[in-house]
Amino acid sequence: MMRPTILKILAFAALFASPAMAQEAEGMTSAPMIGASLTEKFWVQSEQDAGLPGSMVVFLSEGTMLQDSCWETYRLSNWQMTGEESLSWQEDTMTIEADIVELNEAELVLALHLVGGEIVEKRYAASPVPYVCPDMPR
Repeated sequence: MMRPTILKILAFAALFASPAMAQEAEGMTSAPMIGASLTEKFWVQSEQDAGLPGSMVVFLSEGTMLQDSCWETYRLSNWQMTGEESLSWQEDTMTIEADIVELNEAELVLALHLVGGEIVEKRYAASPVPYVCPDMPR
């Protein structure tokens, strides 16, 4: 079952968001496209990494990141490229920095730099379409 809220957000972003609007907002920086393979694509985290199925992320080229899962509500954050193979985004009051370890049409691997110097690798695969969240055990 598709989540109507995700579809509404993406439809709104596609119809009304523009790079000019994102740049006008204080503190916002439009994220440049490093290739169509990172942006405008649903990336689903591997079950081995997530522990639960259905965790996903979408990097929009205008600088918005959508995170969602089959068991939690969605999150919209600002993101930006910080180098040729690095990016960052805001989560609550923290900046999360990550290196792009692997990026191709089928796979995205990020190395997240966490507080205390810990580096955590997150693996994503391009989401099949259609994608339906699996039934969650109760």
